Amino acid sequence: MKGIADTGFLVAFARARDIYHDWAVSVAEQVSEPLLTCEAVLAETAFHLQNVEVVLAMIADGLIRLSFDCNDHLPHLAALARRYSDRKPDLADLCLVRMSELHPQHRIITVDRADFRIYRRNKREAIPLICPPD
Repeated sequence: MKGIADTGFLVAFARARDIYHDWAVSVAEQVSEPLLTCEAVLAETAFHLQNVEVVLAMIADGLIRLSFDCNDHLPHLAALARRYSDRKPDLADLCLVRMSELHPQHRIITVDRADFRIYRRNKREAIPLICPPD
């Protein structure tokens, strides 16, 4: 499976008491190569878990791989921020939308179905997602 990891997925994977933990573990078991992510997602994940060591272990263990530099995509990120300003997107979401444009064969793995059903890559294209069942 090729994927792009969002914060909610990583938090659910690491936190056994999370309501999506079992789903996240089952998704992680299907991963055949490191999931792509960005530093904004890692910062959010460390904040929610209150544990940076767990996040660093996810990288060391090969679950995730940093694959995005905001400096290289500032105009695109700014355009996305303007387009979705009514939703008040966070930086991590904007980076993931851009990553989805750069890696169209990857699906975003997220618990945030509401926002990612609204966001579009390449202005009009729905973003393929992997989400927990309703």
